[in-house]
Amino acid sequence: MTPVSLAEAQRAAARIMARCDRLATISETPDALTRVYLSPEHLQANKLVGEWMAAAGMRVWQDSVGNICGRYEGEQAGAPALLLGSHLDTVRNAGRYDGMLGVLTAIETVQALQRQNQRLPLAIEIVGFGDEEGTRFGITLLGSRGLTGSWPESWINHPDGNSITVAQAMADVGLDAQAIGLAAREVSDIAAYLELHIEQGPCLEQADLALGVVTAINGARRLNCRFVGEAGHAGTVPMAHRKDALAAAAEWMVFIEQAAPQHSPQLVATVGTLQCQPGAVNVIPGEVALSLDIRGPEDRALAELLSELLTQAEAIALRRGLSFSAEEYYRIPATRCDEKLQAVLVDAVTQVQGRSLSLPSGAGHDAIAIAERWPVGMLFVRCDGGISHHPAEAVKTEDVAQAVRAWTKAVSDVAMLWPCAGGERVA
Repeated sequence: MTPVSLAEAQRAAARIMARCDRLATISETPDALTRVYLSPEHLQANKLVGEWMAAAGMRVWQDSVGNICGRYEGEQAGAPALLLGSHLDTVRNAGRYDGMLGVLTAIETVQALQRQNQRLPLAIEIVGFGDEEGTRFGITLLGSRGLTGSWPESWINHPDGNSITVAQAMADVGLDAQAIGLAAREVSDIAAYLELHIEQGPCLEQADLALGVVTAINGARRLNCRFVGEAGHAGTVPMAHRKDALAAAAEWMVFIEQAAPQHSPQLVATVGTLQCQPGAVNVIPGEVALSLDIRGPEDRALAELLSELLTQAEAIALRRGLSFSAEEYYRIPATRCDEKLQAVLVDAVTQVQGRSLSLPSGAGHDAIAIAERWPVGMLFVRCDGGISHHPAEAVKTEDVAQAVRAWTKAVSDVAMLWPCAGGERVA
């Protein structure tokens, strides 16, 4: 399929931008966009998005974990579906495109099919996931894990900041925590998943490109680390006799900054928190606690970097007469995007903008959960300055029009090429 015309894509992009603006008004605070899972605003956004799905010719329902879903039937009733989507929840004081842009562009794709009275070999389903950010309960991907059937039993008892549990919050909006399993889909129901999302980084802007194809979603490791030395009087302990925990931490931080890009330009490492004890201007720091967050698209490279960083921390501590300890408290593996879906997306993007850039995603997405059951592919759209999770988050209407053209082609091509004789995927 050739991309839709530029004029048609521009009209679709204008509708998408207007709908992003409309969704941005649905917020728990009037001066800052905040829409969290199972809030009145979440249900209001679901209702509005459901109306837009229905207007595009879809059968619409809200599932048992609060996702808003729509289905545009294929050439044959009951055909497996190509799933499109992203999330409708936000962080606090959010931007208006993170998540929403993907859902609304998917609706425009179905709208184009309906206008042409066209059906595809695969059905098209769209899902507006209820919780990707984890803002309310501190646990993420609740909506997408509903589809995969991978909710831990403990999640329903997890409280928010007001001590309201997930189960209570579900009951407050007419959902039943005992029916969570009904949201899970059979593997045979879905052929593949495609997600369109703003990049949330500067790479496309630096390459002067509107669109890029995601190769993988970065894996991550997070650790709490500690250097322990010896506190002492800032005026009486000679420099050569000090066991300064902060000086050790500072040396290690410089090493981290240098080591990560030497391993790979796609690896990143961040020390985000630092606490010194006893924390007085006239006392040598005897103990420093700091966090380490490392991310990358390949688990092996990530493990190798982490090993080198921890080895160096221990060496610094030994040389300075200190001790070092580290405890990992968070780990998520890298999620590879399906090679065949990447190829389809690269072809569509190349047709639209002349060339394609492949890049990893440094942020998490619903595709992480969905990839546990189905092949996933992702398309990135340039965002201004790489800014996200902030009111300054912005995309250009002309970039969205480019995305519409590439997205409609990719969706059609996947739906036409994915099934083959016997229900197997095309090799």
